[in-house]
Amino acid sequence: MAAADELAFHEFEEASNLLAETPDAVTTSGSGQLTPQGHVAVAVDSGGSYGAEEEVEESDKTALLQEKQQPGFWTFGYYQSFFDVDTCQVLDRIKGSLLPRPGHNFVRHRLRNRPDLYGPFWICATLAFVLAVTGNLTLVLAQRRDPSIHYSPQFHKVTVAGVTIYCYVWLVPLALWGFLRWRKRVRERVGPYTFLETVCVYGYSLFVFIPTVVLWLIPVPWLQWLFGALALALSAASLVFTLWPVVREDTRLVAAVLLSTVVLLHALLATGCKFYFFQPLPLEPLAPPPQATSLPLNLLPPPTPRSQVT
Repeated sequence: MAAADELAFHEFEEASNLLAETPDAVTTSGSGQLTPQGHVAVAVDSGGSYGAEEEVEESDKTALLQEKQQPGFWTFGYYQSFFDVDTCQVLDRIKGSLLPRPGHNFVRHRLRNRPDLYGPFWICATLAFVLAVTGNLTLVLAQRRDPSIHYSPQFHKVTVAGVTIYCYVWLVPLALWGFLRWRKRVRERVGPYTFLETVCVYGYSLFVFIPTVVLWLIPVPWLQWLFGALALALSAASLVFTLWPVVREDTRLVAAVLLSTVVLLHALLATGCKFYFFQPLPLEPLAPPPQATSLPLNLLPPPTPRSQVT
């Protein structure tokens, strides 16, 4: 019975009296700890401390995230975000470059402030490889039609194509971005895109040349130029429609000169690739004209003596 009485619940009058006198008082103690008088200290709280603790914890997490330093540009983690795209996004951006529309901004509607380097990198690599391969295939097909044409593999075309295309995609956007930044200081209403956005626009604009280069294998000159002009028109229109919202706030002269320069450089790239990688085949050598043959000496008639000449 004594053990049962010890296990039964008892009311502590002293704690009840203290709570009745000061209901707002808060006393803390470890659970199960006894005061020196042998009474259990009761902790009373309004319940707001739990919310405060959660707010403090969240603020600590935010501070830790803010204190986390960004990786340096020489590390792999710095460039990882530039390749964070999926297949659907890349295909959607390729579609936007193939079907340019007036008033449809490629940067705002396709990139959505999330430019990438994945698409431009592989588009440029694919274009360089296709240019080199089709340039060699052109000579192979010509040799089959005309055995007199000598063919030797031209592996250096891969290097030439790669250096040319990658330099164009990086250096031209760099110059354009720098010029627009300078114009922004002159006219505050001019707001250029970021350098990465400009590179992304130029990279995706070259996709239309990949199928065009394959079609250049057709040995019909006027058809090749037709395909090239169509590809150039689509690619240049994509650049013009994207850059127009940026340059329209500038003067008409500057806007016209800038857009004309962009189109001219694009045309020089396409024309240069056409003439270098698809050189016109040399004409067949003409047959040498027949030369006068000399008769042998024994077949020549004997000289007539002067005495017999009348």
